[in-house]
This record gives sequence, C-alpha cells and structure tokens, in this order.
Amino acid sequence: MAGKLYLCATPIGNLDDITLRVLNTLKEVDLIAAEDTRHSIKLLNHFEIKTPMTSYHEYNKVDKARYLVGQMQEGVNLALITDAGTPGISDPGEELVKQCYEAGIEVTSLPGPAACITALTMSGLGTRRFCFEAFLPPDKKERQWILEELKRETRTMIVYEAPHHLVRTLEELYEALGDRNITICRELTKRYEEAYRSTFSGALARFAAEEPKGECVIVIEGKAVAEIKKEQQQSWEEISVEEHMERYLEEGMDRKSAMKAVAKDRGISKRDVYQMLLEGEE
Repeated sequence: MAGKLYLCATPIGNLDDITLRVLNTLKEVDLIAAEDTRHSIKLLNHFEIKTPMTSYHEYNKVDKARYLVGQMQEGVNLALITDAGTPGISDPGEELVKQCYEAGIEVTSLPGPAACITALTMSGLGTRRFCFEAFLPPDKKERQWILEELKRETRTMIVYEAPHHLVRTLEELYEALGDRNITICRELTKRYEEAYRSTFSGALARFAAEEPKGECVIVIEGKAVAEIKKEQQQSWEEISVEEHMERYLEEGMDRKSAMKAVAKDRGISKRDVYQMLLEGEE
C-alpha cells in the first residue's frame, strides 16, 4: 500500500501551541520532511522525537518532491513541517501536495498555528472577508502589479514582512493605498508579542525613530465599498449615456439589459436612462 502525506502545523513561537495529534504523528511516521533540518531538530529534540528527517526547501522543492512521492508510493508515511506554522502557506509545501495528488497519494492536513490567521483575529479589523498576499514579490514589475491590484481590494489584506524591509514596504503600501487603518503584529505567540494598531503614516512615524524588530504581519483595512461605488459613478458621469450604452452593447448585451446596467452604474432609474437616450436622438 502507498504511504500518506501528513501536513503538520508546528508552533510559530510558543512551543506549547503544538497539538497532541501533530506530536503523535511526528513520532509515528517513517520520515519527516523539514524546510530547515537545523531549525526543526530543536523542535524534535524538545519533544523527544527520534523520527529521521530530510530537507525539503524552496531550492530543491520540485526534484525532492518527486523523490518523496516515490518514497510514499513504496509505502513510506511522510510528515511535512515548515520552519513555523502550517505547511503550504507561503512555503514550498504546495509543490509537494500538488505532486502527491498527481500521483494519487493521499494527503491530510493536521490543523494548528498559522501566523496569518493569528494576526488577522487579533488585528481588530474585519475578519469576514480577507485576502492573503504573504511576502510581496521582490521583482519590481510584479510588485507594482500587485500593489495596483490591491488599490481596489475591499477585503482585509494580510502581508508578511521581515523587520529590515518593513519601512520600505510600509512606504510602498502607503503610496499605493493611501493612509489606511492597519495593525502590525510582531513576535506572535512569543514573550514580546505586540499588535500595534495605527495607520501607515502613524507606523512610519514610529519606525523612523525606532528600529523594527521581529517578523511582522501587516493587516490592512480594505477599501470601503461605498468609496468604490462613488468612484465608479463619477467615472461613468464623465461619459454620455449613449457612450455608456454602447460599451455594454459592444460586450454583447441586448438593449434592455444594457439599459438596466447603465441605470445601476449611474444610480438612476431605467426610465431615466430611456428618457435621456430619447433626448439624445432628438
């Protein structure tokens, strides 16, 4: 029989956050794949886990995943752990999971700590709808594209950042999004944990005088839906009703549906649209 892949969430700081199920699984599997074996050996030693480890990281994720899938096809049960938190979230674990499904290997996830969810729930910002961006891409063009996309994002946004890059990232987000309410969570679950509620401008003022410390999660307020609607309405008002209608007709809408869409965009009745079109024909 083929083995199984266990995605095991490990503590993001406080070792007491590990679950009994993860501990038992790490002891019972045949092999543990770890993002950094030098880091993870401290965790295993703390809990007296003797299971063999192998490295699985960003730079060997494709080839090593093929090897690990081969091992599981031969009956090896494998646990995947990351340096901290839940495997597959902003780490190479997603590649191994993908290859397991392609090979018909069973995958299960053992829930536990995740920095993004921990920060979101303690941020004081909206939690019903959110998007996770992890670390913004280092490539300038890709980074700018993401920032442009986030300008109109109405969901709460979650971004990871290292302390030595925090100020630069805050400056870029401030320039792209305007001054939003934010919460910067640092040192999560550790002794000096902090959830700092402020705005981009307030945070930049603080960190101009104080060096940021600890891995950070930036939780950012989404753009108000009412504000987006107002902007859309203003942009539609810059063109005539006839031009507005023509855009929908060119997309393949019938005249009745186009009139309804124009009325909704402009915040007026369909009868008003009809009347304005009549007046335009005179």
